[in-house]
Amino acid sequence: MVMPSGDMNSKVAFVGEAPGENEDIHGKPFIGRSGMILEGMLSQEDISRDEVMITNTVKCRPPKNRDPTREEMAACRPFLESELYNKELVICLGASACRSLLGYEGKLGAIVNTMQELEINGKKITVIPAYHPAACIYSRTSTSSLRDTITTVKEYMIR
Repeated sequence: MVMPSGDMNSKVAFVGEAPGENEDIHGKPFIGRSGMILEGMLSQEDISRDEVMITNTVKCRPPKNRDPTREEMAACRPFLESELYNKELVICLGASACRSLLGYEGKLGAIVNTMQELEINGKKITVIPAYHPAACIYSRTSTSSLRDTITTVKEYMIR
């Protein structure tokens, strides 16, 4: 199982899809190539990954690195909700995270960097859908968009 990392008491959380191979080996989310991209973008805004919480919708790596199934996401949902309950801002990294948290099935580009709302046990939490850092490897649009997301996080943190 790959549990969250960073500041569990932070008001900001980043939620990805599922652990990859490196994360599975080391037991820490976002430490592979995507993690380096995310950490670099955070660093550009003077945010340390230790200042935010970073987690995934599912805690175990799906076989053959496939996308998590609805059943797997549903099984892990209580754990995810317990991690996010005290957060004020959640960044969904990628389509699977948006599907899991928001139930959104459409094109990610249609909702990226919009303010959405999630309710956990009666508490309303702001959610911002964002491109997954892996998308930045191939797309300048995704890179620019994720930078905008991180800028929003910085502005939120200094309030």
